[in-house]
Amino acid sequence: MELGFTYSFGQTPISHEEREGLCIQTISTRGELDEFEQENIQSAVEWTLKQKFTKEKILTIDFIKTVHKQMFNQVWKWAGTFRTSNKNLGVDKSRIIEELKILLDDCQYWIEHRTYPPDEIAIRFKHRMVSIHPFPNGNGRHSRLCSDIVISHVFNERVFSWGALHLASTVESRQHYLNTIRKADEGDIEPLLRFARS
Repeated sequence: MELGFTYSFGQTPISHEEREGLCIQTISTRGELDEFEQENIQSAVEWTLKQKFTKEKILTIDFIKTVHKQMFNQVWKWAGTFRTSNKNLGVDKSRIIEELKILLDDCQYWIEHRTYPPDEIAIRFKHRMVSIHPFPNGNGRHSRLCSDIVISHVFNERVFSWGALHLASTVESRQHYLNTIRKADEGDIEPLLRFARS
């Protein structure tokens, strides 16, 4: 099935092979796909609320994959599987596991040595994860949920609001989020930190 998807600025296009991995064959528009993905993500959020994850469990490759699978397994057959093609952003596909291992080791160090305050550790973890872009789709949403897991399960702090307190439209909120990611790419993490708690 060929879907006529259009992509918003900042969305990673899905390849033809990846589209073949749709679990729900009746999906024919981007809006329907977004709706099904959101339902799946909500069930994953509920799953995280019923668990108590340790730092040792969270900071593993297997857990990174498990979170993605929980978020998208009702929509994509490849949920929880690292991408096998290069995208318009992210590291080369051959470096995904290596870069994730470095990130997990770094985060372990930040936590043990209190390198940054808890919010900043979780947000730096999120930013590096989305920069690696390990999955074919859903990397931004996945990295946000992973940072929520770090802040709530490791530090026992409330999860982030991710701009939900703004009265701006979804489009404006997304644009603001992407702007904060670009600032973090340039080395300024503060705007992303503020957005996460706004």
